[in-house]
Amino acid sequence: MKKVKFTTEKVNLHPRNKHRFGYDFEQFFQGCPELKEFVFTNQYNTQTIDFSNAEAVKLLNKALLITEYEIQNWDIPKNYLCPPLPGRADYIHYIADLLTESNNGILPEGDTIQGLDIGIGANCIYPIIGNTTYGWSFVGSDIDEKALQNCKKIIGQNEKLIDFISLQLQTEPRFIFKNIITPEDKFAFTICNPPFHASALEAAKANIRKTNNLENSKSNQTLLNFGGQNTELWCDGGEIRFLTQMVYESAKFPMNCFWFTTLVSKKENLKSIYKTLQKVNAVTIKTIEMAQGQKTSRFVAWTFLSEAQQKSWKF
Repeated sequence: MKKVKFTTEKVNLHPRNKHRFGYDFEQFFQGCPELKEFVFTNQYNTQTIDFSNAEAVKLLNKALLITEYEIQNWDIPKNYLCPPLPGRADYIHYIADLLTESNNGILPEGDTIQGLDIGIGANCIYPIIGNTTYGWSFVGSDIDEKALQNCKKIIGQNEKLIDFISLQLQTEPRFIFKNIITPEDKFAFTICNPPFHASALEAAKANIRKTNNLENSKSNQTLLNFGGQNTELWCDGGEIRFLTQMVYESAKFPMNCFWFTTLVSKKENLKSIYKTLQKVNAVTIKTIEMAQGQKTSRFVAWTFLSEAQQKSWKF
């Protein structure tokens, strides 16, 4: 008798998200055979991995990128952030919806749509998903030269990315958009996964909690199950200080970008962000909720373009 495979749809993910129907590990093994040793069958008779194991998570991402996005030779250096792909893909898809609303209901595709990834990290995930899904082009900025070198390596090993993703080192870490946005730039959007924590200790404690939740156990080890360098996980003042700086800086480039956007991890920070956006006279402010599994995340989007300028923007 033929074995029937039942897959539960992850309805919380965006309708266009490739990861709504779970993981086909048998297919993954064809492109990434090294993943096989990390896969096991859980109590619900479902194949999965230990998401507290950094190597397992990295190999799962590698397999997903090979299978779903046709990206070869993807890798990241040890202890760099290895983000979960479904959540990152959702952000890109909701950005696409935001652009569609601003383009008379037509989803804008192609390399004339340019995004700016603030803090691209070593993984290059947002530009990869945005380019392979919608054909968009990207500028990726970071203060970490090693991270950018790894992105350069990923891009160089995937010819289809070479002409569509450029990289820029932020030479003054206290700035976000300064030195990156030029007077000639016309970005359709910015995208950012900001450092959430205010100190290395806070980041370490958060990772211990995350690991304990995944393993359903208690541990005091500082196990970075998704990796992450200091600049990826924390900054002085934490998320709210970083985002406040971002908002104030964005006001200096009002005509160079249609939608400035950023993830906001802590819901309690929204009130302060809205207040700062009002201070800098943002014309339109939106908060887009996203749900991945039991976790709810969100991003805030704002523009300084008047209604007339929004209508005349050429996508």
